[in-house]
Amino acid sequence: MTREGTPRAKARVAALEEIKRVARAQLAECGAAALSVRHVAREVGMCSSGVYRYYASRDELLTALIIDAYNALGATVEAAETMVDRADHFGRWWASASAIRTWAHAHPQEYGLVFGSPVPGYVAPQDTVIPAARVPFVLAGILRDAVSGRPGAAHAVREERGFGLDPIFLASGMPLDGLPDEVVAAGVRAWSELFGLISFELYGHLKGSVRDGDTFFRVACERMAQELGILRIPVDA
Repeated sequence: MTREGTPRAKARVAALEEIKRVARAQLAECGAAALSVRHVAREVGMCSSGVYRYYASRDELLTALIIDAYNALGATVEAAETMVDRADHFGRWWASASAIRTWAHAHPQEYGLVFGSPVPGYVAPQDTVIPAARVPFVLAGILRDAVSGRPGAAHAVREERGFGLDPIFLASGMPLDGLPDEVVAAGVRAWSELFGLISFELYGHLKGSVRDGDTFFRVACERMAQELGILRIPVDA
């Protein structure tokens, strides 16, 4: 029997998941900034030191919740985008955007944890980087495929126009090779606009301004896609 399959290992996994379940419930009640290991320990029937055997600190527990949230959203978006024909760039964009919005409404606490206000005193470790990149990676792939299909795109050269892009981001492994900086900048702008729109809707900032959220979101996504050059396949194509 492997170490992972021993009763002790299974019990540890179960304890880790139960601690996170209770912590998520606390997030829903009072927000990430008020996450308390002592409260979580009481709810799972442990002393605080017992919880610290599984998570060394509140920040480590918070990091586990953040990674879970990023991975859950990433898996949802990847599954939705994969179902669309590779040549249907707009369909892939719309499936991804819709999946983000649907997940956010179904998991508002987790969405708020990763896209809401920063938790005072918490600094996200390197462990969160790859999970956080899953959705941007999907969106960047759609943009790359849409742009690379344009006439002359194969000869695209990066244009240094002072868009303020981070060289580390450009070299991060995102599928951005061959795209001019202005296209990458437009993609970053659309990415932030998409999440900004979802956040405004989720936190009630569009009340009194938007009556039909579904229609507004669809039109906004079409406009973003148009500006990016992600075009819908004609019906008779």
